[in-house]
Order: sequence, then C-alpha cells, then structure tokens
Amino acid sequence: MPNAAASRLVLEPFSEEAVINAARGCLQEIGQNPSLVFAFVTSDYRPHLADFLELLQLHAHANLIVGGSATSLVGTGKEAEGTSGFSIQLLSLPETKLCARAFTEDESDNFTALEWKNAFPTGRDSDVWIVLGNPMKIATEPWLRTWSEAFPKVPMLGGLLSGGQRGDDVFVFHNRKEVDAGVLIGLQGGVKLHAVVSQGCRPIGEPHAITGAQENVVSSIGSLPAYERLNESFESLTSEDKAHAAGNIFAGLAVNEYVDDFKTGDFLIRNLLGADPDSGAVELAAYPRVGQTLQFQLRDKHSADEELDHLLAQKARERVRPFAALVFVCGGRGVGLFGNPDHDALALQRHFGQIPTTGLFCNGEIGPVCGANFVHGYTAVIGLLA
Repeated sequence: MPNAAASRLVLEPFSEEAVINAARGCLQEIGQNPSLVFAFVTSDYRPHLADFLELLQLHAHANLIVGGSATSLVGTGKEAEGTSGFSIQLLSLPETKLCARAFTEDESDNFTALEWKNAFPTGRDSDVWIVLGNPMKIATEPWLRTWSEAFPKVPMLGGLLSGGQRGDDVFVFHNRKEVDAGVLIGLQGGVKLHAVVSQGCRPIGEPHAITGAQENVVSSIGSLPAYERLNESFESLTSEDKAHAAGNIFAGLAVNEYVDDFKTGDFLIRNLLGADPDSGAVELAAYPRVGQTLQFQLRDKHSADEELDHLLAQKARERVRPFAALVFVCGGRGVGLFGNPDHDALALQRHFGQIPTTGLFCNGEIGPVCGANFVHGYTAVIGLLA
C-alpha cells in the first residue's frame, strides 16, 4: 500500500466532538490505520489533555502519537497565531520502520554518545530523526552535539515546543502521557524526509577568514579588527537597509570551507551578542574557530521571503513530490516579521499544493545545514515527506 497522510487544523477550545470529528475525518481520508500521528495543542488544552489523547487514540486508531504544546499552530496553508485549538496529522507509512522513545532531562544532560546509541537499539539504522523537546528541560546545543556523535551524518528535524502567553506552559507527550524532556522518532525505509532549512538572512559585505578568536569572542577577521569588518558590512547596505539594520545583523559561519562562492544557505546563522569599537572585538552566540569563514548577514522580511521561496523551488526542481509536510517555525516569524499571516505555510502550498501539513511555532528549530545538525532561531524548518 502507498504512503498516505491527512491533517486537520481546528481553531476552537477543547470539545470532544471537535477531536472526534477531526480524528475520524483524517482516518477516513487515509483509508488505513496510521503508523504515526503528530498532534500539537495550545496550552489551554492542558487540563483536557488526557481526554484529548484518549479520543485521538480511539477515533484515529492510533498506536503511536507524539506532540506537545504550542503558542501558535500550523496547518495546510494556514498559520494560526495566538488562538486556541489543535493541529493533527495522520501518517500511514506501511514500508517504514519506526522507532520512538521519550527521554528525560537527566538523560539529555548526562548520556554519552554510546549511551544514546544503546538507548535506541532498534533505531540505529534510521535514515532520519525527528525530535520534539521541552526547552525548559534540555540544554539543546550540548545535547545535539552528543547525539550527533552517536548518529553521525543522520539528519534530524524538529523543534523546541512553546506554549502559554509567556511561553512557560510547555509540555511534550508520547502516546497518552506527558513526558519529562522530549521524544525522538526514527524513520527507516519506505519514505524520504527532505529538509528545508530557511534561516531568513542574506549575506552582506564580503566573506573573510577569522584570524583571531577566543571562545565566543572574535577579535579579528581577515587580519582587521572584527568591529571594523562589521562596520564595513553595514556601510555596504543601502540607505533603506541601514534604516532597518539595528538588531537585525547576524554572523554567518561557513559550515563547509570547500566552497568557491559563498551564498545564502552556506552559513550557520548566529546572533551578535555585542561589539566593542574600542577593543575591536565582536561577541557571538557561537564558538567559531580561527580559519573559519565569517560573513555578516542581514535579516529582514524580504530576505526571509526570498530564501524560503528559493529553497522550496529548488526542491520542486529536484522533483521532490511530497505527500505531507511537517513545519517548525520560529515564533519570531509570522505576522511579526512578514506583516501578513500565513507566510511560510502559504509558500509551502504555493510550491507543493494542498498537501496535509501540521506544525507549530517553536522556541528553537532543529535542522541540518550542509550535512550537520544545528539548533536555529528565526528559522523555518520544513520536512517534506515523499
């Protein structure tokens, strides 16, 4: 039987009827019991979570449910910001071997690479991993480095969940239980998960090698003070871009040095934490190395729009034909960045049509850049299942 998917975005407070109708409607669409169900709910569903998950399991005939809380939800062609509801997706993957396991805060802090590998004996040959995590419980970057040692060169997609008006009512669930820190799902065979990671920036100025750095402080770039290179990049902007540049200039660190002509997508984007004109140093939210290429980046709605459109068009040119999509969007995108609702969801729909989609606005997005997995901000990470 072929892979199949169905999704529903329901924007209303919890009711048994709404959950039953959504679950039954999706089940009828896919025509077979699902292998995997993703479900994201707004934080006001927490008092009803046990009922929600029981109804979903019963009426969607679901053996494996993963998901959690969200401040805002994503469905097919729609981003629902700041409203109550849920987004679900049923996936039937008859030829795919699934491996799912919840993990704890203690495991995320203390497991070695070997312990992570031993914790997933049936998932060692997974082609891709999906992670849903609680940002209050996971030191994400150290954990991801250790995880990547355990499963090198295996792409990971996902997000750190959100919830509540202050982002403090966050929870993750696996089947019918809340879990401590997160849940990991491995997929092997039968389906391909194509990653689109749009960091929303474009390079400005020129790329240069870092010539002086200690921990997260860069003292010189291309043998000139780092602050001077930053100012050069700022001065290369048009007057219009300069007017919007405050707080929107980032550092781009080349992931692969074997590139002749660096462009959008070749860099890992990281925040600038500070710049000192007296010492000439620039402080980054990263630990760059001497010899690594750095190019400053500008984040604005035009750059974010163009990059996402380019990356989706590239997948379409590669003849990727998805039957479903997972979307993990930074809470700093949406109307706040683009000025209009549904931007990322509509971009996906424009290139691939009305494919069943689910997702959420995250507190951090996880996806691969140039073959390595990273935690991102201000990013749209989209998984195209084909």
